[in-house]
Amino acid sequence: MPGPDDRFDAVVVGGGHNGLVAAAYLARAGRRVRLLERLDHVGGAAVSSYAFDGVDARLSRYSYLVSLLPRTIIDDLGARIRLGRRSVSSYTPNPADGGQTGLLVGAVSNFDAIGAGRDAQGFAEFYRRCGTVTRRLWPTLTEPLRSRSAVRHHVLDGGDPDTAAAWEAMIDRPIGAAITSAVDDDLIRGVMATDALIGTFARTDDPSLVQNVCFLYHLIGGGTGDWDVPIGGMGAVTHALAAAASSFGAEIVTGAEVFAVNPDGEVRYRTADGDQRVHGEVVLAGVTPTVLAGLLGETAPVTAPGAQVKVNLMLRRLPRLRDDSVTAEQAFGGTFHVNETLRQLDSSFATASAGRVPAPLPCEIYCHSLTDPTILSDELRRSGAQTLTVFGLHTPHALITAGDGDQVRDALTDAVLESLNSVLAEPITDVVMRDLHGRPCIETKTTADLQDALGMTAGNIFHGALAWPFAEDDEPLDTAARRWGVATHHDRIMLCGSGSRRGGAVSGIGGHSAAMAVLGR
Repeated sequence: MPGPDDRFDAVVVGGGHNGLVAAAYLARAGRRVRLLERLDHVGGAAVSSYAFDGVDARLSRYSYLVSLLPRTIIDDLGARIRLGRRSVSSYTPNPADGGQTGLLVGAVSNFDAIGAGRDAQGFAEFYRRCGTVTRRLWPTLTEPLRSRSAVRHHVLDGGDPDTAAAWEAMIDRPIGAAITSAVDDDLIRGVMATDALIGTFARTDDPSLVQNVCFLYHLIGGGTGDWDVPIGGMGAVTHALAAAASSFGAEIVTGAEVFAVNPDGEVRYRTADGDQRVHGEVVLAGVTPTVLAGLLGETAPVTAPGAQVKVNLMLRRLPRLRDDSVTAEQAFGGTFHVNETLRQLDSSFATASAGRVPAPLPCEIYCHSLTDPTILSDELRRSGAQTLTVFGLHTPHALITAGDGDQVRDALTDAVLESLNSVLAEPITDVVMRDLHGRPCIETKTTADLQDALGMTAGNIFHGALAWPFAEDDEPLDTAARRWGVATHHDRIMLCGSGSRRGGAVSGIGGHSAAMAVLGR
């Protein structure tokens, strides 16, 4: 039986950013909290690291941009988090001509450059209509769950006559129909479709609407869908949240591997000093629902596998483009889309479904260091060095587990580099920096790596299938845990991570919801 020193108001399992948010809120409210993290550092996927030996650059190794972190959470906790706005929205080389032309979207856009000037108005109008839904829906994510009918009424009560049609397009029907109705150009359709597919293995016309849920979460952040760069790297976000939790009195224990959880609140874990046990009036689980089931000794739920590959690159300089109408700084200043026309996305889905790596592989590139050079040493900044994060779509976990892990990782790395080379004026490897040992600064993270390193079941970056940010009309909301979307089958155990309702991405919403449920708010 745990003694008084081993009894807490709350035990948080997992020190990702959501666990830190939950611990901070509860400690701020005067609750006694202990957070247990398996690794020797907190942060989970929201970390920065020196990925390449002898290269003084702090890369956001896993997660990389922030859109869904509400300002209210930052302000409530007094977390010193700064976000930088990217200079443009996106640039997309035209694969039809090998990237000699391309689409720039931002304060100044160039739809005419790819012969699609007629689509500029439809593109703008599509996102204006989407905004009538997201601006009304966004504030509800830090409130108790509402029913589908109640949310729909709240959104449509905004007064814009186009909102009903936008709700139907985003919530009730496959999003692909609205995209293809809005614009005619295949490249522009693909740019719009990617937000529905990142990390989700589906087509835009999938009747299950899993792609619509993904699309909504990519557009809802702040009500505008802006994706910002964390100044100082993603690790700066974690550091600020950990500092807030500690300042309020939460105990953070790293190197503490939880191996069993009892429904009565007992948590058993292992440290360098041996096996330990602690008891919480509530246990908040920042791990995936599948991992939690294992800790409870229960049957694991069916979970949606991940479907992405991430490649981190350190460059001596940005690569040259074939399109001389834009600078490299413009092109890489936002999201750089590669081989992501709608036809290419559909073809890649079919190829991956058949068990093969798509070629060319649809990719997106983010250059953190253009917006936030603080992650580079002074010497690297002066030299013109830049970081690139490449996110490959339609690479489901089944592809990774079908063969030898190292061989599959190499094949995916090659697919990413080949895709990039198809639209660049020089091979990307010609500008890749080499580390202290002369090795190319290229790091690839597959779904298997996410599962092994971070405990993300099947490499799903959302801890499972995303869910609508509202309850279905027949869904009971009769307890605090259910009203906040954090309930499990056990009264004392709640989800507080990305697997909770409205969890996913770097948002802190899962941690906030769990804390609010505990506090009865």
